[in-house]
Amino acid sequence: MSAILVVLAALIASGACAYHRTSLRTWAIATAATILVVGVIARAPATTVVLLILLAIVAVPLMMVDFRRKKISAPLLSMFAKVTPKLSETEQTALEAGTVGFEGQLFSGKPNWSELLRQPKPELSVEEQAFLDGPVEELCGMIDDWQITHELADLPPEVWDFIKKNKFFGMIIPKSYGGLGFSALAHSAVLQKLSSMSQTLASTVAVPNSLGPGELLMHYGSDEQKNHYLPRLADGREIPCFALTGPYAGSDATSIPDFGIVTKGMWNGEEALGIRLTFDKRYITLAPVATIVGLAFRMYDPEKLLGDKEDLGITLALLPRETPGMEIGRRHFPLNTPFQNGPVHAKDMFVPLSVLIGGPHMAGHGWRMLVECLSVGRAISLPSNATGASRMAVAATGAYARMRKQFGLAIGRFEGVEEALARIGGLTYATQALSRATAAAVDRGEKPAVPSAIAKYHATEWCRQIASDAMDVHGGKGVILGPKNYMGRGWQSVPIAITVEGANIMTRSLMIFGQGAIRCHPYVLKEMQALNIADYRERLKTFDQALFGHIGFGISNAVRSFVLGLTAAKIGDTAGDAYTRRYYRKLNRYSAALALCADVSMGVLGGKLKFKEKLSARLGDTLSYLYIASAMLKRYEDTGRPEADRPLLAWAFHECVWKMQMALDGVIRNFPVRPVAWLLRALVFPFGRREVPPSDRLGRRVAALITAPSEARDRLTAWTYLTPTANNTVGRMNQILPDVIAAEPVERKFLKAFKGGQLRSHTYNEQLAEAEKLGAITAAERELLQRVRDGVAEFISVDDFDSDELRANVVRNAETMNAVRAA
Repeated sequence: MSAILVVLAALIASGACAYHRTSLRTWAIATAATILVVGVIARAPATTVVLLILLAIVAVPLMMVDFRRKKISAPLLSMFAKVTPKLSETEQTALEAGTVGFEGQLFSGKPNWSELLRQPKPELSVEEQAFLDGPVEELCGMIDDWQITHELADLPPEVWDFIKKNKFFGMIIPKSYGGLGFSALAHSAVLQKLSSMSQTLASTVAVPNSLGPGELLMHYGSDEQKNHYLPRLADGREIPCFALTGPYAGSDATSIPDFGIVTKGMWNGEEALGIRLTFDKRYITLAPVATIVGLAFRMYDPEKLLGDKEDLGITLALLPRETPGMEIGRRHFPLNTPFQNGPVHAKDMFVPLSVLIGGPHMAGHGWRMLVECLSVGRAISLPSNATGASRMAVAATGAYARMRKQFGLAIGRFEGVEEALARIGGLTYATQALSRATAAAVDRGEKPAVPSAIAKYHATEWCRQIASDAMDVHGGKGVILGPKNYMGRGWQSVPIAITVEGANIMTRSLMIFGQGAIRCHPYVLKEMQALNIADYRERLKTFDQALFGHIGFGISNAVRSFVLGLTAAKIGDTAGDAYTRRYYRKLNRYSAALALCADVSMGVLGGKLKFKEKLSARLGDTLSYLYIASAMLKRYEDTGRPEADRPLLAWAFHECVWKMQMALDGVIRNFPVRPVAWLLRALVFPFGRREVPPSDRLGRRVAALITAPSEARDRLTAWTYLTPTANNTVGRMNQILPDVIAAEPVERKFLKAFKGGQLRSHTYNEQLAEAEKLGAITAAERELLQRVRDGVAEFISVDDFDSDELRANVVRNAETMNAVRAA
């Protein structure tokens, strides 16, 4: 028994050192001291001596750095070089293009929460808020979405003029070039408010401020290009588009078949050195109305007119619309959301080298340019549009569920509807925290490659779920299209965002973990980079430091995962207040579990993990939910820890933690090496899966919160156009919502009189008059019920049409011409 006690003490001491990530020297001293003390107390000299000898055998060689490098690290370096798959140039560029922010802490297994909470609170400037309250509010008041989507299939001319005049296309362009010079947060806020009224409008404004000529010119353009184009882009004299996707290369942008051959040709009547371009692009937003076209193509120099290299690689150019030989095709029609979108073609078109963005010396750097700008654009545009639509769904569905009655009860009181309302509220809270976090990262100067992929995927997927639930709650009201329908077009447009800037299946299965595992891991990229160091001694030194840091990191995460699993994450110092401290501890646990499972997956599967997309996707899900939960906690702190928001935070947090658990369980259940899977399960889930989805009781609180005016609901629907104007049904619904709630106790008195047989009349107005006469309700109460009834009638009604009104104009025009000919 005494020997067992000494062994246990040694294991506990080693485990404590691993849990707290002490140095190798500290581990050796602490473990030796523990063995000695417990050995003496337990009177087990033989066991003590044996354990000290074993400890010395392990610790001494490891602490002898030169010996360790020559005898251990050198053979492992040789082996690592053979088994590590060589990164392609495009993969290397993608990895080096982004920066690592707090997501790196989440991959560490021991997040430094003070780093997150030290980040400045994202806030709009006075100028940005004034723009949101002024031009953005005015623009939203001009929007008639039925006219845009059904009658014009475009924005009205006056809307186009207003957008250009107020520099909506120049939000990201610096003031020195005539733009607005807004922050990423302001950019996000504007798009959220616009998308709450019209996805066509939001998409139109988003593209020039996202991946496109403006951003590329700011980062890489020559001074001449910047001075010419940026002022014209800012005030709308130029409308840009960017042509990347083609029929045979979408997500795999590095394989684009579009090409340009360096050669000499005639330009403006003179011989010039240039490029003969052939390209076929589609799905290009703003192409039908664009005046300048950004183009990605592969550039070749077979005659070596520019240097010794023949295949120069992906290159970017900027082509004026009137360039001879370029054809902008007819419009695409993306799911009845008629933002301008269409194909662009050219065959054997000659242009001078001056069209290259940044000039000839930037030839071949297009992939790096795209990746660097794409991470910023993806972090803002699509998450913001999804967030704005989700916020509007909260405002619309919460109000509708309170005023729509069935069986004498608001439908929001039915448990089935409550469940949908809870998802709408909880997921919207998570979505807005996520989009806010990525915008803030851009404003801090980061290039958030991994967070932008997380934001794009989850914001658009959650928007799809929110739209689905909102449509279910609205029922027939949501599916009958017409001017009174404020839900249908939004529902139709949801799949568009899911396909843009990398389809969501690819984003989840390849990008999030594929980039995150290497970018965010504290040692993997260092180990890979060590292989490229020319000097052997420096290569060995760098690899040795990364390797043994990695080994200690893995042991620590195994211990932390096991201990936090055993204790249900109820121990350890962490951030937060009395309410949120438990949340931070849960994230500590799943951070350690993710780091452990990722290390084991990469170590055991090696390069094969790249093709295990389902495992990668689940590991990516875990990283995503850790990031989203962290963003929610930061939002809660930044808003002053409002108690009113706690149901929303709790619902969204429990949803994230449950999804983390299920993602890790999916990794372990499907891990191809079963003994390793069994060990992982013991370390990650020592007592099995204990997390549960948000409870019905919590969902009821969320549903109640979004169906009545409150400060929490106001925060949830911020940056939404809710002015009760003639063109904004949802704004008018929210205006009458307090009256709807005030009328509910009066309705109960009225229904009591009706069910008691006291009322003999048949029409509602006559019944109200009779109830007042009998004293069941007062005159003021009668007026309130009448006002609410008349107001609600507008919002629950739907449109109808003559058959001729629904025919396409081309059909009606053809019939008219045939009638004229016949006459």
